[in-house]
Amino acid sequence: MTTPLEPSVGRMVVHLFCRRTGSVDAGAVRTAVAKVEAEGDTVVPVAMLGHKADVAIMAVGSDVWRLRNLQSELQAAGLDVVDSYVSMTELSEYAQGVPEPMRSARLYPELPPEGKSAWCFYPMSKRRGDEYNWFTLPYDDRKELMYEHGASGRKFAGRVLQVITGSAGVDDFEWGVTLFAEHPDDLKEVVYTMRFDKASAEYAEFGAFYTGAVGTLDEVLAATGIDS
Repeated sequence: MTTPLEPSVGRMVVHLFCRRTGSVDAGAVRTAVAKVEAEGDTVVPVAMLGHKADVAIMAVGSDVWRLRNLQSELQAAGLDVVDSYVSMTELSEYAQGVPEPMRSARLYPELPPEGKSAWCFYPMSKRRGDEYNWFTLPYDDRKELMYEHGASGRKFAGRVLQVITGSAGVDDFEWGVTLFAEHPDDLKEVVYTMRFDKASAEYAEFGAFYTGAVGTLDEVLAATGIDS
């Protein structure tokens, strides 16, 4: 057995964006997912909307090797991974000292949240431009801007769950943002609202957005024609 490769704090997260091929084995997909879930990992299946992918698998687990094996087995089952994102759950430097329930929810999230099947994912970074450079701001200024940003997000408490994971050093952007909401327009409203905050308007850079519907694995496979 390969020695587990685990973060010292929190969990690994991988988003796999897949297209179906002509030889997808639905049974093999189910087996691959069931195997990691039996080990305590979390898998969130998403039926994707639009041309970028057919299925998204968001997997949250403790061991890099086990998540890599999941990816290999999904590919062997006939899913073509056309994009991906790697990150880790984290507690922001601006959120140190939060109560233990909040700390645990960020480092070890329980997903998917009940009643929130509208879903989107996007990566983001802070700007390092000549005029706006987040990393040259004093810590207290950055903390104040993030508190303002967080206050905007809290207006959507109960409607939207934001899962923000760190990816500096492990993928192209610095954070991955996964949103779960009750309705698709909740996704649009929360992102639009928070873009007016100075931390976002002047200092944020965004990658591609992916949108879909969270369901059971069988529901997602059926929606994408992988139900045999």
